Amino acid sequence: MPFITKEKLFTPRWFLAYGFILIGTMLVATGYVFFITPYKIIPGGIYGISIVIHYLTGWPLGLTALAFNIPLTIVGTRILGPRFGTKTVVGFILTSVFVDVFSFFSEFRPLVDSDPLLSSIFGGATVGIGVGLIFKARATSGGTDVVAMIIAKFTRMPLGQLMIMVDSVIVLIGFVAFRDWHIPLYSWITIFVMGKTIDAVLQGVSYEKTIFIVSEQHAAIRDKIINDLHRGGTFLSGEGMYNGSQKKVIFTVVNRRELAMLEEFINKIDPKAFLTVMDASEILGQGFKSLEDKLED
Repeated sequence: MPFITKEKLFTPRWFLAYGFILIGTMLVATGYVFFITPYKIIPGGIYGISIVIHYLTGWPLGLTALAFNIPLTIVGTRILGPRFGTKTVVGFILTSVFVDVFSFFSEFRPLVDSDPLLSSIFGGATVGIGVGLIFKARATSGGTDVVAMIIAKFTRMPLGQLMIMVDSVIVLIGFVAFRDWHIPLYSWITIFVMGKTIDAVLQGVSYEKTIFIVSEQHAAIRDKIINDLHRGGTFLSGEGMYNGSQKKVIFTVVNRRELAMLEEFINKIDPKAFLTVMDASEILGQGFKSLEDKLED
């Protein structure tokens, strides 16, 4: 059975989870009402198609999204199993309520006048923060994600590709409905910013770098990492592809300042050393944030 997280009522974790959902849904509604909808930006998802319907029919935006989410959740539960817990239902209901309440008082007047580009960026960031908080509560945003999961179940296509395809179709629907080339362009900016912001909320903004070092001076580099940088690492056994010689590969994680120091040191003792440096989006374990702490966030 798919895993659904549940917290005991009125425990600290319960209050934290629903606090994230409350704040997250308010931010999502703020992004849609004050930045995205006034400029007819269609950022995919249930709210993308609901924005199109709102402008064509005048139906309330939040209520229209709710009318999609409820049957999608029921169908998704029947086909995919119990993947959608109470928190997800609470999340999309609260979002719909906040959207219609905010829109009632604001009448979709944009906070950023006459600047759809800036509005698309701020809208994507605001919605991204909200969705990220909802995800941190171990809930989901429902909506077209359910459609993608259903299609994936029967086609075996990668879920990520399907979600992009579904959102792309909705963006194209917005273009056809409003016949404005600016709409898909601003919509893709919003989708991009939203995705990056969600990742930042879930993983944090990391300045750490992952390094693989191949050098004959591995012992000296090890001492530098341990004694001067006060970092740990791991020796990996490697074999050269050209001549089959045995090599020591150092695997370690440092921050940007320590990377500059280490590169300068390696250049002095072994200019021919081979380094691979990668951004570490998330590091869990001794010396960094523990997996237990991450799951309790």
